[in-house]
Amino acid sequence: MTEAEQAGRPTGTTGTTGPAGANGATAVGEKSEPRGRRRIAVLLAVAAFAYLLDLGSKLFVVAQLEHHDPVQVIGTWLQLDVIRNRGAAFGIGEAMTIVFTVIASAVIVVIARIARKLYSLPWAIALGMLLGGALGNLTDRLFRSPGGLEGGVVDFIATPHFAVFNLADSAIVCGGFLIVILSFRGLDPDGTVHKD
Repeated sequence: MTEAEQAGRPTGTTGTTGPAGANGATAVGEKSEPRGRRRIAVLLAVAAFAYLLDLGSKLFVVAQLEHHDPVQVIGTWLQLDVIRNRGAAFGIGEAMTIVFTVIASAVIVVIARIARKLYSLPWAIALGMLLGGALGNLTDRLFRSPGGLEGGVVDFIATPHFAVFNLADSAIVCGGFLIVILSFRGLDPDGTVHKD
């Protein structure tokens, strides 16, 4: 009988499937739960940062720049021009405000469900950006005029030949882009890697 068997510890934990460390090893039972909590903490921290940055920027531009001429940051290449957008990201579908509010709420629910099995740091960052952005725009839908799930989202970043957008839109796009990359690389939210 080996020392591990005498001590009652599980043997043969290297090379198993499921969430693994950098060396490919994973501990059975006791290591999995704390590792999952750490990834959820990262998701929540990224989401909070994205949300607060978006909220703060909107409060500032509404108070200082709304109903004024656009402010040139980099000539005509980058301007601050405050508008109220009742459509989706980048001004798409203004007649479907309630639909986009429901979609944003559904995205938040889906992220909460995925988070229960979250062991991947890149996925935690991607989902955090997605969650923070969705919460940022959902806050506008709920609390800005005219209210009732139809509030106008504050957009203020204007570039040539492109729709005016905000930091929440940017977080959503960056999070979605990262998720596409992770999916193509075969990395699942639980940390497993699929190789075709």
